[in-house]
Amino acid sequence: MVFFAILIGCILGAIVGINAPTISYSYSSYLAIAIIAALDSVFGGIAGTLKGEFNFKVFISGFFCNSILSIILTFLGNKLNVDIYLAAIVVFVGRMFINLTIIRKHYIDKWSKKIENKSVQK
Repeated sequence: MVFFAILIGCILGAIVGINAPTISYSYSSYLAIAIIAALDSVFGGIAGTLKGEFNFKVFISGFFCNSILSIILTFLGNKLNVDIYLAAIVVFVGRMFINLTIIRKHYIDKWSKKIENKSVQK
């Protein structure tokens, strides 16, 4: 199910990306940090689903709140001439790696059990 959602999202993203206008340089940092925050929420949602702890309300609120907070940090950093958004990037990317580790371990355990069951049946 998740695989099909990811596949559909990639196809839609490619179609929209081909037809989308180019983002100006002045807004590119805002878009980049918002995408990283959104990806962090998506990886967190997938990891939560695999652990059986997924809550849609928490996912949606995290998705939008993280994106908005990261955009505000980027805006504030631009006004102060300080790269505050780097702190948000470090946190979001760090959490993405942690969630990716949870996802990876889940599927390694699942595949290992499947292989063990096949070898026991022979």
